[in-house]
Formats: sequence, structure tokens, C-alpha cells
Amino acid sequence: MSDPSERPPSPSSPLARYWFEIKLWKRILVALALGVVVGLAWGEGATKLHWMGELFIRLIRMMVVPLVFVTIASGVAALGDIKRLGSLGLRTIGLFAALSATAVCVGLAVGSVIQPGVGANMAGAAPQVINAGKTVSQQLLGIVPINPVEALAKGDMLAIIFFSVMIGVGVVAAGKSAEPVTAVLKGASDVTLRVVRMVMEVAPFGVFGLIASAVGSNGLAVFVNVGLLALAVVIASAFQTLVVHGLLIRLVAGLPIKPFFTGIADAMLVGFSTSSSSATLPVAVSVAENNLGLKGPIISTVLPLGASIGRDGTALYVGLLALFTAQAFGMHLAPVDYLLILLTATLVALGTAPVPSASLFMLAAVLSVIGVPDSQTAIIVGFILPFDRVLDMIRTVPNATTNLATATTVARWENEIDLTVYNSPPRE
Repeated sequence: MSDPSERPPSPSSPLARYWFEIKLWKRILVALALGVVVGLAWGEGATKLHWMGELFIRLIRMMVVPLVFVTIASGVAALGDIKRLGSLGLRTIGLFAALSATAVCVGLAVGSVIQPGVGANMAGAAPQVINAGKTVSQQLLGIVPINPVEALAKGDMLAIIFFSVMIGVGVVAAGKSAEPVTAVLKGASDVTLRVVRMVMEVAPFGVFGLIASAVGSNGLAVFVNVGLLALAVVIASAFQTLVVHGLLIRLVAGLPIKPFFTGIADAMLVGFSTSSSSATLPVAVSVAENNLGLKGPIISTVLPLGASIGRDGTALYVGLLALFTAQAFGMHLAPVDYLLILLTATLVALGTAPVPSASLFMLAAVLSVIGVPDSQTAIIVGFILPFDRVLDMIRTVPNATTNLATATTVARWENEIDLTVYNSPPRE
């Protein structure tokens, strides 16, 4: 997601100042175009630029473990304020989690039909066969680490996620005495996200090296699979938004669908144009009150929570990318692998940080559970990153609608909705 604080402090050099004033996604697109030109012009010689992409890949791999640990732990710890809501808070969080899990299934289903990763050439990356030999019970037991430090060192993502959640839950359970720990986790999360933004400043150079090398080796055929992936994202996002969220409103909340979607149109458009759930929140609050008739207690509690953990677009995207990766590297996924993707992608989506392309960084947590090493995950990230801005715009729409759909459903449960306002035409 886009974040207004993504830009670094303004440097003193006029040239550097001009560079940083250009939005990051625009710099990446320029680097992409230059990489294509250099790759076509230089041919195989452009592979000499691969080291630039490799450096970027190493920086990504460096940040994966700390990002997953501190963002999930601090995110769970921050939910300590939700306990004052009692059952309302638990039902709200449960509904967000259920919708995220559904979104992962939608992403996997669409990816299975369209198969965007089949035939993709990952710049010469060799296919990776999934590690065999572990039973279902062994894989499930492996979620609980015997030594959390060892899990962190080895990058055992399921174990890291479990440990992070337990730390967060422990902080919430400890209450006031754990406030210093909450502050430490919050500070560690802020620092880690700042480092991630620093790493992202290297993205234009890394993208240039990766694209130039890929085009020099394989020509323009490398872009075919990106188009299929974009199509899959559009279809999955539309299904999650119109069908899943529509059915939630109609069947669970017992409300007509048309007033809901006409009432939240502004929030959907802002989400698409800004690629930011945070930027969408003020508009979501406005349409929730004026068009949907939601009352104050729901607006002040559910909507801010949803802006933090309502990540249906991220969930379906991560699930789709997991399948894309398996297809690109010639992997065969067993039923237990799909189950692990569902579990991990749901947790990752709920804990994804609001920074540009954060879902790509968190992808390693999902891919590791099906046997994809960090090195090949980083190749996927480098392959997708130049196009991620457009895909980010698309998948922010279901993020916006899941927040409002959940708030409307909870308001209906709690009788905190004015049905006259809901069924009236939207205000201008």
C-alpha cells in the first residue's frame, strides 16, 4: 500500500532532491522501460547487469524475517485495545479473518483456472521440487518451534508466525505491565518499516538490472505471464468484491445489495486511485455514516480496525502469487500444501504492513511452507515488482469493500444501523 511517509528526508543535492521528489512507482516504471531497451539492444551482454538485481534481491531477503516477526507481533499486541469491545471485537476480528481466508481460496481458484505461471521464464531460474518426506502431522507439529531463536535464524516462517502471534497474545494478556513491551514492539516495527522503505529506494536499480538481464536472455516473451497474472488479479478482485462481499451483505446481514455498492462507490474509487487503505478510511467513515446509516460505535471501532487488518485484496494476491510461483518453477502441490498456503496467507494478510509492495515482502512467509527457498522467492519479487503498482490499485478495492461490508454486517448484528438511510439514494 502507498504510504505518505515513504519518502526519505530531502537531501541537500539538487539532483538527489529531484530524484526523490519523483514517486517511487514512477521511477520503477522508468527503470523498467530502460531495462527493456538495454536488454533488446545489448542482447546476451545485458546479463552483465544482473548483479544490480542480485543486490536488490539480497536486500529483500535480509528484511523478510524481521519484517514478518515484528509486524505480526506488534500488530497482535496493538489489538489489546479491542478487548474492551468484548464479544463484538472477537466477532469482528473473526469475520475479517474468515473473509481473508475466503479471499485466499478465491486467489488459488482463479490461479488454478488461468494458470498465469505456466511457462514463465524466471530469468533462467531452475525449477525447484517441493521438499518431500514430511507427513501432515510433522508439518503441523513444525508450526510450534522448539527453539524460536533457531526458527528465526533458519527463516522457518510458519514457526516464526506462530511465535510472533504468541508474543502478541502474551502482551495483550499481561495488560498494563506489558506496556513497555508493546512500546518496544511498536518501535521495532517502525524501525523495520523504515528500513524497508530504504530498501525500496534501491528498487529502480534492481529492476533495471533484472529486466535488462531477463530481456537480453529471453526477449519480450517475459511479459506474457505478467499479463495473465494481471488478468487473474482483476478476476479474483472482482469476484471477492461483487460475489463474496455481496453475498455477505445479502445472506448474512440480510440487506439488499444494490444500496450497499452504490453507497460505497466513492470509497472504492479512492481506494483504487490511491492504492491505500489508510487514505480510504476517511472516505469510508463518511459513506458509512451518510450512505449506509451505520452508527457511531461501529464507525469508531470496526472501520479503523478494518483499515489495519481488512486485507482481502492482499490475501487473494498472496494466494495467487503462491500458485504462480509453483507453476513457474514446475512444482506439484499436494492438498496439504494448499492448506498450508491458506493458513499462512490468511495470517500474513492480516498482519501485512501499510508500506508499498509489502505483500511482496511477506510472500516469503507463504512460499517457504511449500519448499520455495528465499532465493527463488526474491526472483519472483523482482519479476513482479515493476508491475506491482497497477496490481496494487486493483487489489486495494476489495480491501476497501471488505472493511465496509464487515462494518455493515456487524452493525446489522448489533442493531446499530439506520435502515432508512441505508435504503435511501446516496448523498451527493
